[in-house]
Amino acid sequence: MATWSDYKDHVRATNPEIAKDIDEVEALSRIIGAMIERRHDLALSQRELADRCGLPHSSVARIESGKSTPNLHTLLKIFQQLGLSLTVHPAPRSATPGR
Repeated sequence: MATWSDYKDHVRATNPEIAKDIDEVEALSRIIGAMIERRHDLALSQRELADRCGLPHSSVARIESGKSTPNLHTLLKIFQQLGLSLTVHPAPRSATPGR
């Protein structure tokens, strides 16, 4: 396999259980990446964001480092302070369970 993408495609094709884990990690990574990018765009430190959200600084640091997965309430609280919204849309047909 030549690239990381090729490897992920191979794993997805051969091991559906691990494929789910890869998809989950990638989705979370995109969400947290957007959060970090927006915080930087607003020139906020982790501490400043945490203060605005009423959270401990350590919570924001753990979320951004991937050491902690935020619950929905916490994520929405952070997104509100960053001027972000979380949207939901139908998954591609091939990713729909039971199909």
